[in-house]
Amino acid sequence: MHCQYKDICKEYNCKAKVYTQPNGNLGCMIGAPDLIILFTNLVSHKMAAIAKKQAFRKEIELVQAHCCSCSSLRNILEEKLG
Repeated sequence: MHCQYKDICKEYNCKAKVYTQPNGNLGCMIGAPDLIILFTNLVSHKMAAIAKKQAFRKEIELVQAHCCSCSSLRNILEEKLG
């Protein structure tokens, strides 16, 4: 799914970072993006909490979706980026 997510983001002229497994310091790895898309059924509760905390602290827009399908990502990007 990593490659598919990145390819879909390229279609919308977006650069994507995809994290599905905890690795290192996720809080620092997130950086300062324009948008965080959180697929809640794909990541652990701990990862979701870190993403939410970083979004709040850095005032980054956060979109949460339960379904992690490619069409779900396309719908979110279409809504946010037009």
